[in-house]
Amino acid sequence: MRLFGTNGVRGRANEYISPEMATRVAKSLGTYMKSEGTVAIGCDTRISGQMLKSAAIAGALSAGLKVIDVGVGPTPSIQYYVRDYADAGIVITASHNPREDNGIKLIAGDGSEFPRDGERALEEIYFSEKYAVASWEKTGEFTTDPGVNDYYIRNILRSVDAESIRKRRFKVVVDTGCGAGALTLPFLLRKLGCEVLTLGAQADGTFPWRNPEPLPEALGELSDLVKKTGADFGAAHDGDADRIVFMDEKGEFVNEEVLLSMMAQYVLEGKKGPIVTPVSSSQRMADVAAAAGVELHWTAVGSINVARKMMEIGAVFGGEGNGGLIFPEHQYCRDGGMACAKLLEILASGKKVSDLTKNVPVYYNAKTKHPSKDPAATMEKVKAEALDLGLKVDTTDGVKLCFEDGWTLIRPSGTEPIFRIFAEAKTEARAEELMNRGLKMLKTAEGSE
Repeated sequence: MRLFGTNGVRGRANEYISPEMATRVAKSLGTYMKSEGTVAIGCDTRISGQMLKSAAIAGALSAGLKVIDVGVGPTPSIQYYVRDYADAGIVITASHNPREDNGIKLIAGDGSEFPRDGERALEEIYFSEKYAVASWEKTGEFTTDPGVNDYYIRNILRSVDAESIRKRRFKVVVDTGCGAGALTLPFLLRKLGCEVLTLGAQADGTFPWRNPEPLPEALGELSDLVKKTGADFGAAHDGDADRIVFMDEKGEFVNEEVLLSMMAQYVLEGKKGPIVTPVSSSQRMADVAAAAGVELHWTAVGSINVARKMMEIGAVFGGEGNGGLIFPEHQYCRDGGMACAKLLEILASGKKVSDLTKNVPVYYNAKTKHPSKDPAATMEKVKAEALDLGLKVDTTDGVKLCFEDGWTLIRPSGTEPIFRIFAEAKTEARAEELMNRGLKMLKTAEGSE
């Protein structure tokens, strides 16, 4: 049986993601760790977070772990803390999922996301319910540390050229969406000498401003404020601030695939080495790698897979085309705050965001979703049809159909009960055509076409 998806476990709060589940996951972690070591436990701003965090704390203590309650903070903030002060971590977050959801994400002792083999081992414990039970005198080692976000901010400042950024006195509009980034991004930018204008910068787990996912259609106010105030750019976080998206100085949304590629270009200008991205990312990354004369490694979808591959090969940069960028000089995980500081570092040379977006190869993307019923069986049928048609197929994650002028990727989501269909080509019309072809193959495979 499976518990963990692409990125932890997520679902409706207090229904699927219940206090009982949080307790059992934490007890499983304690059992896996042989009742030894320290776990840091925190949450994002979702209103169910404190309930689930308390349950996780109880489970970890029951299994004999020492617990540090780090309170509310972005996932990368908690990850950085775990790297330096704990042997593992638990973050109560559903990242970009809708406001009614929550989730549980495990952190390894080096601050990276929990490895896949570790997740499988925890699942065996979880479903067997054979938990370690600590004796009474080993159940109470509990402390709190309210300094996790300050520690995170200080270390981002050390990882970029803060002085060159401060000299430019940038004006930045940020929309933290009432999520955990409200506790870090505005303060980070002010420490970098920026004039900061904020939207949704109060921590409010009902997310009254917008849903946690920073989609372009939800960021109209951000775009307007950038244009009206003459800001250098706008930035918006998802719910747990491990991802970030940007508006350029004209209030135009920066495509996340373009963002990934332009960051890769910047990193490779200063340091040559391999880069890593999942099979769902744009061909732009392959073009950027080829132009720099470095190797690109494709992985299965999920920041865990990207980060682990980066660690394995010593990559200089990696990330996903969803605003999730990984800078190994800081830490091996998606980090929206670090990405924003890095963008400021690039702009400190006198460039504008719109200039940077023009320097990456041009491709067009199309994507859609479709409800899933029997994902494993459906994907086997899609693969069989593609092979029967003589198409070039990559099964690193889902089924990727490769054509001379583009590609289509069909894969079941690891966080929601849906299929995701991505397509890319050199023209918008061809991208739409390839996306629709993938959707049609999917529907045929499940018998709804």
